[in-house]
Amino acid sequence: MDHDQNFKNLIVDYPRESLRFFAADEAEGVDDQARIIPIREEQLKERLGERFRELDVPLLVEWPDGRREALLFVLEEETEARRFSIHRLAHYCLDLAELFGTERVVPVAIFLHKGQRPAQLLLGGDRQRYLAFRYLSCSLFDLDWQTYRDSDNLVARLNLPNMRYRAEERVAVYAWAVRGLLALEPNPEKQLKYVQFVDIYAALSDAEREQYQHDYPEETKAMVSFQTRFEQIGEQRGKQIGEAAMLLRILEGKFGAVSDQQRRHIQAADADTLLTWSDRVLTAGNIDEVLH
Repeated sequence: MDHDQNFKNLIVDYPRESLRFFAADEAEGVDDQARIIPIREEQLKERLGERFRELDVPLLVEWPDGRREALLFVLEEETEARRFSIHRLAHYCLDLAELFGTERVVPVAIFLHKGQRPAQLLLGGDRQRYLAFRYLSCSLFDLDWQTYRDSDNLVARLNLPNMRYRAEERVAVYAWAVRGLLALEPNPEKQLKYVQFVDIYAALSDAEREQYQHDYPEETKAMVSFQTRFEQIGEQRGKQIGEAAMLLRILEGKFGAVSDQQRRHIQAADADTLLTWSDRVLTAGNIDEVLH
């Protein structure tokens, strides 16, 4: 299971909520006027070259009015504590500090499971320490889910299943996470996306799902709606992929090679646009005329 990607998606979709939950101490000064920009992996690869070390999403916090200097948050999710490398995180933070010309860098490590890991990295000789590196640690398994069950922070609510609870509370934890998603996220596509996040980390058994359906009928109705919407989107996307593939074959047969940019443009188009382009093939003199 790609936990790293799950948390990357979460941080990119909800950067402000992520900072307020995973890095609460430093995020107190990040007010609503601040602009939070996720830094894309491609940008870092291009600018760091061989020094690029893939971790989770760095978030650049800027104040457009210039009243505060920009602040760079480096968030890394680590499923198993034994895999965490404080040296790797320190390297990454130093690279980013050099790249962005700043000393205002906040490293944050998010841990899903218990395990031993170093709290700091100290480098020095017999007389002095020359480097002291620490990071903010968010150990989800140490947080009591009851503390966050009514939170208005969606990232906290979605992570209820990753917090500490008794086995007999699992169904309630799942229900409060879903309630938070329904109450705090109005976008149906994101509701669909993050109900799967809750599903993955709650991992209800068949018996627990039956209990959930019995004890939480309103949330169950919402889940059925999610499932129906998911199936409809899947069918629509499958049809769209087939129509795009057919149009590409027709274009290649009539005009020759299709560029990568044109191919991506076609594959991202909706069904109505694909139909319009297919009609144009008969009279167009080249691919650009079809896609114009």
